[in-house]
Amino acid sequence: MDFSYSQQQLEIKRGIREWGKKHLTEEAIAAGYKNRGIAPEIAKAWVDDGWGMYGLPEEYGGKPVDHQTMAMIIEELNHCGGNIPMAPNLLIMFDMVEFGTPEQIQYAVDYYKENGYPPYCLAISEPEAGSANQYMTTTATKKDGKIHINGTKTWVTSGENSDGFIVVCKNEDPSPENKQMSMYLVPANAKGVTIEPLNKIGMQIMPFSKVIFDDVVVDESALLGIEGKGFLQLMKNFEWERCVLLAELLGEAQAAMDDACAWTNERQQFGKGIKTFQLVQEHIVEMQIELTNTRNFLYRTCWKMDNGIPVNNDAAMLKRYGAPALTDCCSRALQLMGGLGFTDATRVSRLMLDCRGFQIGGGTVEIMVHISGRGILKEYAKAAEDPDYLWTI
Repeated sequence: MDFSYSQQQLEIKRGIREWGKKHLTEEAIAAGYKNRGIAPEIAKAWVDDGWGMYGLPEEYGGKPVDHQTMAMIIEELNHCGGNIPMAPNLLIMFDMVEFGTPEQIQYAVDYYKENGYPPYCLAISEPEAGSANQYMTTTATKKDGKIHINGTKTWVTSGENSDGFIVVCKNEDPSPENKQMSMYLVPANAKGVTIEPLNKIGMQIMPFSKVIFDDVVVDESALLGIEGKGFLQLMKNFEWERCVLLAELLGEAQAAMDDACAWTNERQQFGKGIKTFQLVQEHIVEMQIELTNTRNFLYRTCWKMDNGIPVNNDAAMLKRYGAPALTDCCSRALQLMGGLGFTDATRVSRLMLDCRGFQIGGGTVEIMVHISGRGILKEYAKAAEDPDYLWTI
């Protein structure tokens, strides 16, 4: 197996690193956390300089690359030292080009190029339906040739900054038995939309919101994808989303490792360098193991996606292992830096809180056990029944 980067990947990696030194200084990132959003000119520069077009179709001005390369791009972006919003922006654009009509795609791409961020954010979770999506009660009801949307979404990432929402709704009937869901594009300024900002302890650079839809009326053309297939579209979204999230965390945890090693190599205590202390070395070794294992798991999962191999189990296990492991990596970095690490004078505390949030967002690590646990057992059952069954474990 070849674990090396291609020449193209190395050029991209170096290019993003240089771009980050110019646009994503620590001061710029810290301001983004304070101001609940990255500066618009930085997001615009990401797109204008071509980095934000990777992964999008060529016919829309994009630069198609494989999933492994996209994961590398996102990791390198977040290696700049924060939960940079341009990666989730790309997720929304992926959804638009995957499920949208040519008109919807063109509108989203034009908006993205003009502003540096997409015209929508994703509204899925509800106060009484977090992990259990079938218990959503937000409905889309057809009446007089229009769609009437009613319900409440919460924990909507970037909801207070976005000009619109991709709203996942039950078709007509809100009961748990109804599995017919659809996605609709809803402008943030539509009559009946109320946005209530929420606060959280991490990832303030991408703020949460509660969004209420009170008889919001949109045209039938606002449907994104196939009517009644919104849940299946969500599932397809989730597998890649989990890879994107872990690429983000990996970049952040690597930044924390950079800081911890720089500190450890210079710090003196008891008349000698702390790098000579075995317990300090243990932290460094465990952190490197966590980074290496997660990176290998991430890129292997992306390789399987690129080769048409199902990754439902892999994406879930990746999140189950990687999110806690990378949180631990950041926590160890904070521990090594002592009291200074626990202040906002360094970035490791910010990075730790960001990583901790992703044990919940995009599917909790407990739900990942449920998804992958049953899937693994099914694969072993197939292998036991059919000696010729080849399962890429």
